[in-house]
Amino acid sequence: MSAVLDPHAAHAHGDHHAPTGWRRWVYATNHKDIGTLYLLFAFVMLMVGGVLALGIRAELFQPGLQLVNPELFNQLTTMHGLIMVFGAIMPAFVGFANWMIPLQIGAADMAFARMNNFSFWLMIPAALMLVLSFFMPGGAPAAGWTLYAPLTLQMGPSMDAGIFAMHILGASSIMGSINIIVTILNMRAPGMTLMKMPMFCWTWLITAYLLIAVMPVLAGAITMTLTDRHFGTSFFNPAGGGDPVMYQHIFWFFGHPEVYIMILPAFGIISQVVPAFARKKLFGYASMVYATGSIAILSFVVWAHHMFTTGMPVTGQLFFMYSTMLIAVPTGVKIFNWIATMWKGSMTFETPMLWSVGFIFVFTIGGFTGLILSVAPIDINFQDTYYVVAHFHYVLVAGSLFAMFAGIYYWLPKWTGVMYSETHGKIHFWWSMISFNITFFPMHFLGLAGMPRRYADYPMQFADFNAIASVGGFAFGIAQVYFFVAVILPAMAGKGEKAPQKPWEGAEGLEWEVPSPAPFHTFENPPKLDATATKVIG
Repeated sequence: MSAVLDPHAAHAHGDHHAPTGWRRWVYATNHKDIGTLYLLFAFVMLMVGGVLALGIRAELFQPGLQLVNPELFNQLTTMHGLIMVFGAIMPAFVGFANWMIPLQIGAADMAFARMNNFSFWLMIPAALMLVLSFFMPGGAPAAGWTLYAPLTLQMGPSMDAGIFAMHILGASSIMGSINIIVTILNMRAPGMTLMKMPMFCWTWLITAYLLIAVMPVLAGAITMTLTDRHFGTSFFNPAGGGDPVMYQHIFWFFGHPEVYIMILPAFGIISQVVPAFARKKLFGYASMVYATGSIAILSFVVWAHHMFTTGMPVTGQLFFMYSTMLIAVPTGVKIFNWIATMWKGSMTFETPMLWSVGFIFVFTIGGFTGLILSVAPIDINFQDTYYVVAHFHYVLVAGSLFAMFAGIYYWLPKWTGVMYSETHGKIHFWWSMISFNITFFPMHFLGLAGMPRRYADYPMQFADFNAIASVGGFAFGIAQVYFFVAVILPAMAGKGEKAPQKPWEGAEGLEWEVPSPAPFHTFENPPKLDATATKVIG
């Protein structure tokens, strides 16, 4: 076995020049440290966004205005959306990419280590600017997370802070994406062809291309908003001949691929975890790769299904309706392949597998509700109701977040070198799964009954389901605090039994060929791979 793959040699060789103290984190160029920073940042933002969500649910617990006025309520809904999408979900997946991609492809590190550091630290001032906008004159932006004109043209100075923060976060995403693409295409170990890469690397490669394609589109839309606000242009201002609907087209041309940016890495994580605990190869690997590519390409031609109520001609409605239905096909292929992987497998249900099976179940519900919304005449009735809120939370919470939990439990022993408590993990899973459904399932019925979203008050007939959803929301929030206290803190402190190099019997891939915890430097010499590109040969 080569020197660097011998656990003792790896420690002796790699860890003696690991920096210590605050410099290790501020000047971090090691992909593992930067991945950890991203994950911790994302968790903090998840908590901030969660507190805002609980403010929304507390207000909606019963009819009437209890806690906040309608202006502050709209600020809470807007900032909750922006912080969760750009501050929690996207950075968390970039954290997974930083940690796992070099380990999975046998690379020493990410391609551009200093740019990696820069792209992380850009997020801190951007996040501060977003959160502190609550304390600016007139309060935080309150135009909805989609930032539609003409509301954005009427907001106070916090809108400018929000636009600036989005620009910085977008620049960070683009730099991270360039890094991921160059790393995957140029730094794979000899013998690891593209079609032998782990699915997580494939989903991130495609996601990175999506990010580079659409982040500049968002930048264009918010820059036009900025010039409308301050420099006398009239892109979206009808008084000067502008068109607010044009903003919606530009925003959703970014916004729909963005939805897939937030779910494709989740598909990659599930495609790693399910085969490990079914103790079988992933069913239909090539079809999974092609399905991921198909989703990415189709995501660019479905954007206006968010806009069926804007007066679109029937021909346009039909095109976007059918193309939206078409994108359900590659997603269905993935779900079929995961189920086929589990079929007749020797399955065990440790915490990562519970999250994965839970993900497949609830994400499928979210997919079906989305398919219903793709039908234009139905969507016109459900537009801007709680049915839509229920749908996208089933896709983004039960989708992105649940898959992240699967990934965290799966790779945590490799990251920290200790095993988490299986009991605590299972409590977290069942607590989250039940409270999530108590929160968001009743929202389907609220939407079907006609309750509009972003309203701080509502008539009596919506009271019962809102009360149930609010109780579920608080339970779900407390479950995530429990996760941090009972699972993450002990693991970070090194408490728990020592993790073996390969804690999961069915797991495959190069990340299980290095010691646990993964040494500071891994694969300083490219590993020699066996024919499957999943094991190292001496």
